[in-house]
Amino acid sequence: MTIARLGELLADAEETVRWRLVAEFLEEYRWEPVDVRPGLLTTEPASTGDSRWDVFLAALAEHVAARDGRDGPPWAATRSLRRFWFPFDGPAARVDAVVNAPAAFRRRGVFVARQELEVA
Repeated sequence: MTIARLGELLADAEETVRWRLVAEFLEEYRWEPVDVRPGLLTTEPASTGDSRWDVFLAALAEHVAARDGRDGPPWAATRSLRRFWFPFDGPAARVDAVVNAPAAFRRRGVFVARQELEVA
């Protein structure tokens, strides 16, 4: 699955389904050969209709690229939020996200703990 395809799927999905789609993307990305992975991030996703998720996609693309020792795609550099977003919004989840959000997410104003992005 490409990041652009993930964006298409997120646009039509309910909130709970969106997280399953993100997990599916991460799982598929993990199993792709390292030399194929950059191509999965090249095409800029169209808007999901929610600026928070649009920024999330940019952070996700940069995050997985960084794990592979690469820079994020150029299109991701311009996306950020004006207000912080905590996708998991309980008090403990907020603290965990502030402490453990990966840099690609934190610098864009998206606070999601690293373990929320891990796929078993």
